[in-house]
Amino acid sequence: MSDTLPLNAVVWAEIPVTDLDRARDFYAAVVQNELVLREDGPNPFAIFDTRDPQGSVAGHIYPGKPAPEGSGPTIHLAVPAPLEDAMERVTKNGGKLVSPIITIPAGRFVYCLDPDGNSFGIFA
Repeated sequence: MSDTLPLNAVVWAEIPVTDLDRARDFYAAVVQNELVLREDGPNPFAIFDTRDPQGSVAGHIYPGKPAPEGSGPTIHLAVPAPLEDAMERVTKNGGKLVSPIITIPAGRFVYCLDPDGNSFGIFA
């Protein structure tokens, strides 16, 4: 059975945003990761950069219709430690913190909302 399981359960993430430039600035500031603008498809989008673009799970933001505030899926994004600095960047750049810090064996995270109301977590 385990031989047939995928390496990663999630293979890609997409976050719909109402203003691509604003969202790109927001996420770049929060996760300290320059999102790479791509305009080679049917619509523009911006990809979260990774150390190994061929072997890493990643995602992108794209012009779309976000779910009502806090009601869509939640994507957890890696941030450089300390988590508290990333939390400050969320609020400084127009997002909201919606939970206290949660500690699990793999690390620490906080639930947030971006300026469009998309639910996301920041994880360190």
